[in-house]
Amino acid sequence: MNRLHLAAALATGSLLLTACVPAPMAFDPARVPAADDLGAKNSGTEWWYVSGVLPDSDLAFHWAQFKVNYRGLPYHASHIAVADLKNNKLYFVENGDQKATFGFPPLSVSQGDWKLVQGTGKDAPFKLTAGPLNLTLTPAKTAVVHPPGYSGTAEIGRMYYQSVTRLDVGGTVQVGEETRQASGQVWLDHQWGDQQPGREAKWDWFGLHLSDGSDLMLYRVRNSADEVVQVAASLVSPEGVARGVGDVTMTPGRVWKSPSGRDYTLSWKVGGENLALDLSPLRDEQELLSKTTSVAYWEGPVRGTGTLDGQAITAEGMGEFVGGVLTKEEGGQFSIPAK
Repeated sequence: MNRLHLAAALATGSLLLTACVPAPMAFDPARVPAADDLGAKNSGTEWWYVSGVLPDSDLAFHWAQFKVNYRGLPYHASHIAVADLKNNKLYFVENGDQKATFGFPPLSVSQGDWKLVQGTGKDAPFKLTAGPLNLTLTPAKTAVVHPPGYSGTAEIGRMYYQSVTRLDVGGTVQVGEETRQASGQVWLDHQWGDQQPGREAKWDWFGLHLSDGSDLMLYRVRNSADEVVQVAASLVSPEGVARGVGDVTMTPGRVWKSPSGRDYTLSWKVGGENLALDLSPLRDEQELLSKTTSVAYWEGPVRGTGTLDGQAITAEGMGEFVGGVLTKEEGGQFSIPAK
């Protein structure tokens, strides 16, 4: 589910990045937008996310744009992580520029010179120009709202949830000193709501392309005590129709301890209505310690095998596991100049 994230609060006369947003709201079906309405919303926390594995390019990446509003005081942050699967390296860069704009229709998201802009017309391509990414993303499926329309609970907050689960990629990615041609398919998420990510809400999320042409989104949401409060999944058919997966389970397997001392479950057994999958990472060292959001998380490429409706399938995509907030020693508290 895919993913992260932050909120701003007033403290000692300046904005401090903490997980502080308005009280959790009741679920309102009327607030669930049309599937293709990816524009910015009036909410405490919001993000857009592009992520995926590009085997032909020997890389995986994600770009994330975060928008936080606390009592009318905005804060913006964005991340890019590129995993070089050929040379077994990870590159991570953050953008703290507070010059950000958001438009719709068509979708236009920018922070400084990092931009995601969609062309005019239904299912028009997106252009993502941000840091090492210079990509054209052409939707291969229409946008969907994931049943039941949100992630989370009334107690920890909810995030309304839309995706374009397959987009064809062209362009280039800068990987260290090398400019690499990008080809393959990626995933676009848009989520918005009132969760307090990293502190009050954590999660284990997957966005997966299956070999039969369908796409699987699944996640567990945990509260501040690490108790699982929600497990959900949706399957998007090859034709682009989303439905909930019944009786879904996510059973943790192998745990990896990161250099920061945090534990991340990296191997999983997934079960559900006519579904069974074993999922594992392509590489372990994918922890990201974000100073612009004060959140620690693992984000990286995964693969798996299993069955769907009695037929053998393979799975490929991204996993995201939130490890909590950064400590003060890690740079988890810093001030943002008031406007």
